[in-house]
Amino acid sequence: MAVLEGVSIQNYRSLKDVTLGKTFERQDGDVLPRLMAVIGANGVGKSTLLDALGFLGDCLSDGVEAACDKPQRGGFERLRTLGVKEPIRFEVRFRQTVKDRPISYSLEIDQDARGRVCVAYERLRQRRKGQPAGRPYSFLELRNGEGYAWSGEEAGDSEGARKIAVSMSDRQVLGISTLGTLKDHPRIGQFRAFLAGWYLSYFVPELARAQPMAGADPHLNRRGDNLAKYLQFIERENPRGFKAALDLIAQKIPGVESIRSERAKDGRLMLEFSARGYAEPFYQQDMSDGSLKLLAYLLLMEDPDPAPLIGIEEPENGLHHQLLAVLAQELQTFASRTRGPQVLVTTHSPYFVDALTPEEVWVLHKGSDGYTQAISAASIAGVKEMFREGIPTGSLWFSNHFGVGNP
Repeated sequence: MAVLEGVSIQNYRSLKDVTLGKTFERQDGDVLPRLMAVIGANGVGKSTLLDALGFLGDCLSDGVEAACDKPQRGGFERLRTLGVKEPIRFEVRFRQTVKDRPISYSLEIDQDARGRVCVAYERLRQRRKGQPAGRPYSFLELRNGEGYAWSGEEAGDSEGARKIAVSMSDRQVLGISTLGTLKDHPRIGQFRAFLAGWYLSYFVPELARAQPMAGADPHLNRRGDNLAKYLQFIERENPRGFKAALDLIAQKIPGVESIRSERAKDGRLMLEFSARGYAEPFYQQDMSDGSLKLLAYLLLMEDPDPAPLIGIEEPENGLHHQLLAVLAQELQTFASRTRGPQVLVTTHSPYFVDALTPEEVWVLHKGSDGYTQAISAASIAGVKEMFREGIPTGSLWFSNHFGVGNP
């Protein structure tokens, strides 16, 4: 499963210059872990960080102007850091497998002379085969829609490699969006598929109670309103595994003794819950917000083909604090699978963070200039030593041993 090793964001709202993990431009960091939590006080940029990652995916699928104009963003000028005239910049470093060389993608978004949002710069880089260090070469570079791309798996004299001139007719469309669909550009296609597959959860329990017409969806969508169709897909693809998963999930939801699936007359799949103290079973529409949310997260982990990167915002909302450690442990197991995803969680809960190591926690805080800064908990003096002495990471945070990210 492909993994995000690092991301750098510049001039995106309060994220004037933030780097998490290791990038080609900033080699001093460690690569991001399979599961990570981003913590900090209210207003330090946690939601902005998740939105920035979602913005990249929207740029790929919808174009840069449409991505800027989403209702929650309000246009380019509201996205660009106040007072800054430079482009919004991203660098994303990813690795397809542990054996592959990492690839870096750079993107700059600006306005043209007529004030239209456009792609100002794109670049994909990778070290050559057998090159353990040094600057990577560019196999895609476009400035203002003009540039080149190398076809094949390697530049230079390798078989199938050709340097091709590229001229984009629409500067609102990413070059990787077009070239990544072509068979001649497998590396561009790899990164395009990685970015297109990112899943950011904004689960809304009320929407998840909906019972749409019968049908099967292969993935749970961002808001969870296709939960019923997602259930049908999992049950159809692996009936025996689906039943075993429901038995395991029943053990993790407080008060639930068993869960079984039931097919309605119109073909829809329903989940029937038997709980202590209830003479009659009930269905998922009747669950509390917290229980329904936990159910959705646990079912998300049953996806046979999960997204490469999953982002979850504040899972503690509506969940009892004792369930957060359970959820964190389940996410750790999910992320550590052979084909498991990388998981990024923003949270205010020390109970969730207690289940993590300092290397799995990033702290956001506001610097003296008012902009967001990011620091790994493992790099804060004394934190790793106290953790090794048996003090959980969340307890260190709650006790103000991090020294940053507090109200």
